[in-house]
Amino acid sequence: MGLPFLDSFSAAAGRGVWHADELGLADAQVVATGHTALDAELPGGGWPVGAMTELLQRAPESHVWRLLLPALAQAVEARGGPVVLVGAPYEPCGPSLAAQGLPVEALMWIKSDAPAARLWACEQALRCADVAAVLAWLPQARVGELRRLQLAAAQHEVMLFVCRPESAARGASPARLRLQVESCAADSSQIELHILKRRGPPLASPVMLPARNERMTALLAAARLRRKLRLQQQGTVPAGESASSATVVRIDAWKGGPNALDRIAVVA
Repeated sequence: MGLPFLDSFSAAAGRGVWHADELGLADAQVVATGHTALDAELPGGGWPVGAMTELLQRAPESHVWRLLLPALAQAVEARGGPVVLVGAPYEPCGPSLAAQGLPVEALMWIKSDAPAARLWACEQALRCADVAAVLAWLPQARVGELRRLQLAAAQHEVMLFVCRPESAARGASPARLRLQVESCAADSSQIELHILKRRGPPLASPVMLPARNERMTALLAAARLRRKLRLQQQGTVPAGESASSATVVRIDAWKGGPNALDRIAVVA
């Protein structure tokens, strides 16, 4: 004779079981990335709050701001506190970030070359109730040290992004989410995001995102067109030459006022 109550229990339990071939649901709060294609591939549809997200890169600041700016701006607006930068390899361009929604007064930049000092500063920032998010460059961090940061982020419900070299992909990590970020070899206007770890099945192909925002794309296109027209008037370029001819455009961020752009991205 069957036991109905056991059958009922099994059915109820099955509804709460995550299957590895399905994209998992978020077990905590998330913040939308601002990139629809990426949100569709992340559990809960965004960056996890109270957890570590690991970004693996060939160059230490490649595409970080393009990827994270929308979420960082949301976090500042929601929590009112600063975004703490630990060990950023270059000075952030304040006018550029402000033009894209992240005011310079919302940034706190902690400079240190000592790995131990960076880890300490990162952990202290995570324990501060007023901090909206932490973005740290920790190329030499070990698994045990990262685990401490993961626990601190979970305890205080802060978004934590850790940038490490792409060679770290071969090792273990306590990060809830791991992404490898790189420029697309076939199209320099695109970013390839390889999701190495998530609560869900492996991602067969990378997520593609524009390497520049719409404002930057429009400015560079306008600059190329002006250059082409000027050279045509001078008689140095055939009339049928494509507007996409190779050119270098530099924009001085401090002269651009509210439309200043990220100095990392001013070379076309």
